Amino acid sequence: MQIFHRSTNTISRATIYGAIFVVAALFWAAAEIQRSPYVTYAGVARPQPVPFSHQHHVAGLGIDCRYCHTSVETSSFAGIPPTKTCMNCHSQIWTNAQLLEPVRESFRSGKSLVWNRVNDLPDFVYFNHSIHINKGVGCNTCHGPVDRMPLMYNYASLQMEWCLECHRGPEKHLRPRDQVFNMRYEQPSSGKPLTVDGKEYTDQISLGTDLAKKYKLRTVADITSCSTCHR
Repeated sequence: MQIFHRSTNTISRATIYGAIFVVAALFWAAAEIQRSPYVTYAGVARPQPVPFSHQHHVAGLGIDCRYCHTSVETSSFAGIPPTKTCMNCHSQIWTNAQLLEPVRESFRSGKSLVWNRVNDLPDFVYFNHSIHINKGVGCNTCHGPVDRMPLMYNYASLQMEWCLECHRGPEKHLRPRDQVFNMRYEQPSSGKPLTVDGKEYTDQISLGTDLAKKYKLRTVADITSCSTCHR
Protein backbone atom coordinates (compact mmCIF):
# COMPACT_ATOMS: atom_id res chain seq x y z
CA MET A 1 0.00 0.00 0.00
CA GLN A 2 1.36 3.40 -0.97
CA ILE A 3 1.31 5.74 2.01
CA PHE A 4 2.58 8.94 0.33
CA HIS A 5 1.40 10.46 -2.89
CA ARG A 6 3.76 10.14 -5.85
CA SER A 7 4.25 13.89 -5.89
CA THR A 8 6.11 13.55 -2.58
CA ASN A 9 9.16 12.28 -4.48
CA THR A 10 9.21 15.39 -6.63
CA ILE A 11 8.73 17.65 -3.62
CA SER A 12 11.55 15.88 -1.75
CA ARG A 13 13.97 16.30 -4.65
CA ALA A 14 13.01 19.94 -5.09
CA THR A 15 13.50 20.55 -1.37
CA ILE A 16 16.96 18.95 -1.36
CA TYR A 17 18.13 20.81 -4.46
CA GLY A 18 16.57 24.03 -3.19
CA ALA A 19 18.40 23.68 0.13
CA ILE A 20 21.71 23.27 -1.72
CA PHE A 21 21.09 26.46 -3.72
CA VAL A 22 20.03 28.36 -0.58
CA VAL A 23 23.17 27.30 1.30
CA ALA A 24 25.34 28.23 -1.69
CA ALA A 25 23.62 31.61 -1.91
CA LEU A 26 24.23 32.22 1.80
CA PHE A 27 27.92 31.39 1.42
CA TRP A 28 28.14 33.75 -1.56
CA ALA A 29 26.40 36.54 0.36
CA ALA A 30 28.70 36.03 3.37
CA ALA A 31 31.77 36.22 1.13
CA GLU A 32 30.55 39.41 -0.53
CA ILE A 33 29.79 41.02 2.83
CA GLN A 34 33.23 40.01 4.09
CA ARG A 35 34.80 41.85 1.13
CA SER A 36 32.50 44.86 1.35
CA PRO A 37 33.37 48.28 2.84
CA TYR A 38 30.95 47.40 5.67
CA VAL A 39 33.64 45.02 6.95
CA THR A 40 36.88 46.32 5.39
CA TYR A 41 36.08 50.06 5.69
CA ALA A 42 37.63 50.53 2.23
CA GLY A 43 36.83 54.04 1.05
CA VAL A 44 35.46 55.08 4.45
CA ALA A 45 37.10 58.10 6.09
CA ARG A 46 37.68 57.68 9.83
CA PRO A 47 36.90 60.48 12.29
CA GLN A 48 40.03 62.02 13.80
CA PRO A 49 40.76 64.42 16.67
CA VAL A 50 42.00 66.89 14.02
CA PRO A 51 40.78 66.68 10.39
CA PHE A 52 44.26 66.34 8.90
CA SER A 53 44.25 66.69 5.12
CA HIS A 54 46.88 64.77 3.18
CA GLN A 55 45.60 66.49 0.05
CA HIS A 56 46.53 69.89 1.48
CA HIS A 57 49.88 68.88 2.96
CA VAL A 58 51.12 66.50 0.23
CA ALA A 59 49.64 67.87 -2.99
CA GLY A 60 49.14 71.48 -1.93
CA LEU A 61 52.34 72.07 0.04
CA GLY A 62 54.49 69.34 -1.46
CA ILE A 63 55.53 67.79 1.87
CA ASP A 64 57.29 64.45 1.42
CA CYS A 65 55.81 61.41 3.19
CA ARG A 66 59.04 60.93 5.13
CA TYR A 67 58.81 64.31 6.82
CA CYS A 68 56.06 62.94 9.06
CA HIS A 69 56.52 59.19 8.67
CA THR A 70 60.20 59.27 9.58
CA SER A 71 60.78 55.57 10.20
CA VAL A 72 59.08 54.22 7.09
CA GLU A 73 62.34 53.37 5.29
CA THR A 74 64.02 51.61 8.20
CA SER A 75 61.26 50.16 10.35
CA SER A 76 58.31 47.83 10.09
CA PHE A 77 56.13 50.77 11.15
CA ALA A 78 55.59 53.97 9.19
CA GLY A 79 55.27 55.89 12.46
CA ILE A 80 52.88 58.62 13.58
CA PRO A 81 54.57 62.02 13.89
CA PRO A 82 54.80 63.58 17.36
CA THR A 83 52.95 66.83 17.93
CA LYS A 84 56.21 68.81 17.79
CA THR A 85 56.47 67.85 14.10
CA CYS A 86 53.14 69.57 13.47
CA MET A 87 54.28 72.56 15.51
CA ASN A 88 57.39 73.02 13.39
CA CYS A 89 55.04 74.78 10.99
CA HIS A 90 51.99 75.59 13.10
CA SER A 91 53.92 77.57 15.68
CA GLN A 92 54.35 80.03 12.78
CA ILE A 93 51.19 79.68 10.69
CA TRP A 94 47.54 79.21 11.60
CA THR A 95 48.59 79.88 15.18
CA ASN A 96 45.11 80.84 16.36
CA ALA A 97 43.00 78.50 14.25
CA GLN A 98 40.39 76.83 16.44
CA LEU A 99 40.64 73.75 14.26
CA LEU A 100 44.20 73.22 15.49
CA GLU A 101 43.58 73.80 19.20
CA PRO A 102 43.88 70.05 19.96
CA VAL A 103 47.36 70.15 18.41
CA ARG A 104 48.43 73.15 20.49
CA GLU A 105 46.97 71.61 23.66
CA SER A 106 48.84 68.39 22.97
CA PHE A 107 52.07 70.34 22.56
CA ARG A 108 51.50 72.31 25.78
CA SER A 109 50.54 69.31 27.88
CA GLY A 110 52.85 66.72 26.33
CA LYS A 111 49.89 64.37 25.95
CA SER A 112 49.81 62.71 22.54
CA LEU A 113 46.84 63.05 20.24
CA VAL A 114 44.91 59.80 19.93
CA TRP A 115 44.49 59.17 16.22
CA ASN A 116 42.13 56.53 14.84
CA ARG A 117 44.18 54.06 12.87
CA VAL A 118 43.10 53.85 9.24
CA ASN A 119 45.20 51.06 7.72
CA ASP A 120 44.95 48.45 10.44
CA LEU A 121 45.97 44.82 9.95
CA PRO A 122 45.00 42.04 12.35
CA ASP A 123 47.48 41.23 15.12
CA PHE A 124 48.25 37.85 13.53
CA VAL A 125 49.63 39.53 10.39
CA TYR A 126 53.23 40.74 10.19
CA PHE A 127 53.81 43.63 7.79
CA ASN A 128 57.07 45.47 7.28
CA HIS A 129 57.03 48.88 5.60
CA SER A 130 60.78 49.10 5.07
CA ILE A 131 61.08 45.87 3.09
CA HIS A 132 58.32 46.91 0.69
CA ILE A 133 59.84 50.36 0.14
CA ASN A 134 63.34 48.99 -0.39
CA LYS A 135 62.01 46.50 -2.93
CA GLY A 136 60.37 49.26 -4.98
CA VAL A 137 56.73 49.23 -3.85
CA GLY A 138 55.27 52.73 -4.01
CA CYS A 139 53.28 54.28 -1.17
CA ASN A 140 50.19 54.74 -3.32
CA THR A 141 50.29 51.11 -4.48
CA CYS A 142 48.86 50.14 -1.10
CA HIS A 143 47.58 53.44 0.28
CA GLY A 144 46.04 54.81 -2.89
CA PRO A 145 46.02 58.46 -4.03
CA VAL A 146 46.90 59.87 -0.61
CA ASP A 147 47.65 63.27 -2.14
CA ARG A 148 43.98 63.50 -3.17
CA MET A 149 42.49 62.53 0.19
CA PRO A 150 41.08 65.44 2.22
CA LEU A 151 40.53 62.83 4.95
CA MET A 152 42.46 59.57 5.06
CA TYR A 153 40.66 56.34 4.23
CA ASN A 154 41.48 52.71 3.41
CA TYR A 155 42.22 52.49 -0.30
CA ALA A 156 42.12 48.68 -0.37
CA SER A 157 40.48 45.91 1.59
CA LEU A 158 43.84 44.84 3.14
CA GLN A 159 42.51 41.29 3.16
CA MET A 160 44.78 38.34 2.47
CA GLU A 161 43.54 37.79 -1.08
CA TRP A 162 44.46 41.40 -1.89
CA CYS A 163 47.99 40.98 -0.52
CA LEU A 164 48.46 37.67 -2.31
CA GLU A 165 47.42 39.19 -5.65
CA CYS A 166 50.53 41.37 -5.45
CA HIS A 167 52.83 38.72 -3.97
CA ARG A 168 51.94 36.32 -6.79
CA GLY A 169 52.96 38.87 -9.42
CA PRO A 170 55.19 41.53 -7.84
CA GLU A 171 56.64 42.59 -11.19
CA LYS A 172 53.29 44.25 -11.97
CA HIS A 173 53.79 46.76 -9.18
CA LEU A 174 57.51 47.46 -8.75
CA ARG A 175 59.02 50.85 -9.54
CA PRO A 176 62.48 52.44 -9.20
CA ARG A 177 63.34 53.24 -5.58
CA ASP A 178 63.65 56.94 -6.32
CA GLN A 179 59.98 56.90 -7.39
CA VAL A 180 58.54 55.10 -4.34
CA PHE A 181 57.35 58.35 -2.72
CA ASN A 182 56.15 59.91 -5.98
CA MET A 183 52.36 60.04 -5.68
CA ARG A 184 51.94 60.76 -9.39
CA TYR A 185 54.25 58.06 -10.70
CA GLU A 186 53.05 56.40 -13.91
CA GLN A 187 54.06 52.96 -15.09
CA PRO A 188 55.86 52.81 -18.44
CA SER A 189 53.85 52.19 -21.59
CA SER A 190 54.41 52.27 -25.32
CA GLY A 191 53.07 55.81 -25.34
CA LYS A 192 55.14 56.92 -22.36
CA PRO A 193 58.40 54.98 -22.03
CA LEU A 194 60.53 55.18 -18.90
CA THR A 195 64.32 55.13 -18.80
CA VAL A 196 65.86 53.35 -15.80
CA ASP A 197 69.62 52.81 -15.44
CA GLY A 198 70.09 53.78 -19.08
CA LYS A 199 67.54 51.26 -20.40
CA GLU A 200 64.23 52.30 -21.91
CA TYR A 201 61.10 50.42 -20.88
CA THR A 202 57.77 50.51 -22.68
CA ASP A 203 55.88 48.06 -20.47
CA GLN A 204 55.62 47.43 -16.73
CA ILE A 205 56.30 43.67 -16.78
CA SER A 206 59.75 44.11 -18.34
CA LEU A 207 60.62 46.87 -15.88
CA GLY A 208 59.24 44.96 -12.89
CA THR A 209 61.08 41.78 -13.86
CA ASP A 210 64.41 43.59 -14.06
CA LEU A 211 63.79 45.47 -10.81
CA ALA A 212 62.89 42.23 -9.04
CA LYS A 213 66.34 40.90 -9.97
CA LYS A 214 68.10 44.16 -9.14
CA TYR A 215 66.44 44.48 -5.72
CA LYS A 216 66.88 40.75 -5.03
CA LEU A 217 63.25 39.85 -4.47
CA ARG A 218 62.69 36.41 -3.05
CA THR A 219 60.84 33.85 -5.14
CA VAL A 220 57.06 33.86 -5.44
CA ALA A 221 57.02 30.60 -3.47
CA ASP A 222 58.83 32.37 -0.63
CA ILE A 223 56.72 35.52 -0.51
CA THR A 224 53.47 33.56 -0.71
CA SER A 225 54.52 31.18 2.06
CA CYS A 226 52.30 31.37 5.14
CA SER A 227 55.24 32.04 7.45
CA THR A 228 56.20 35.19 5.54
CA CYS A 229 53.24 37.12 6.94
CA HIS A 230 52.02 34.88 9.76
CA ARG A 231 54.79 34.41 12.31
